[in-house]
Amino acid sequence: MRMRWLGKSGLQVSELCLGTATFGGRGRFKFSGELDQKGATRIVDIAFDAGINFFNTAEMYSDGLAEELLGKSLGARRKDAIVITKVHPSARKNESGLSRKHIMEACEASLRRIGTDYIDIYEFHGIDPHTPLEESMRAMDHLVTQGKVRYIGCSNFSGWQLLKCVAISEKHGWNRFITLESMYSLAARGLEYEVVPACLDQGVAILPYSPLHAGLLTGKYRRDKPWPSGTRIHSPEKAAAWSFKPDNLFRIIDELDRIAKSVMSPYRRLL
Repeated sequence: MRMRWLGKSGLQVSELCLGTATFGGRGRFKFSGELDQKGATRIVDIAFDAGINFFNTAEMYSDGLAEELLGKSLGARRKDAIVITKVHPSARKNESGLSRKHIMEACEASLRRIGTDYIDIYEFHGIDPHTPLEESMRAMDHLVTQGKVRYIGCSNFSGWQLLKCVAISEKHGWNRFITLESMYSLAARGLEYEVVPACLDQGVAILPYSPLHAGLLTGKYRRDKPWPSGTRIHSPEKAAAWSFKPDNLFRIIDELDRIAKSVMSPYRRLL
């Protein structure tokens, strides 16, 4: 497993990161996967055996259950792992959002669920339009100062939102983002317009999720053929729930098929 420096930090992580949205299967994440403790531990064991030291979770994954399963799966190996978790941005009676109140309380709750006394990378899981970014960034800096968080980052931010947060950090001398997590695949390339240039300019590491577009780019989904059962997206209706548009997706798959066949054609003649 190759290792990478993470942004402008001195942190080294495996090139692949294990996500845990399939752990638990509670609430809206039920159709992402329903791995129990045994299944989660088996996957974490396989990841460690493959050289992966990078694990990604969030307080909203199965309402915190994913964090619990990951923490128990890591066990004594916690010291060998780099763990990301995220604070939910949606405001709901102070139970979520990026207010100082919720950030501080959510961090404490994540620490308890994971069973650790620090979080390697703590990220905003999106933007909170109701809370000033200065308040949110100050709270994150405070967590780093307390030693409860090592580094901070964001997820699903636009380029201007990222740069505004960086500017706030620089103005006040606070800790700044080292990561930006966002969907990125051959079927979702919007990141390239402004987010990638912003991250390159600021030395922020990009952590792409859903590189196979939730499995829709694996090759098992084909136009005018039954969708495979036993998968988390087993019908066009499920794809729509993930904001995936099958017609657009199949046009991409058809083009990828054409390119793959044209590239492989000369090699087939040699075999």
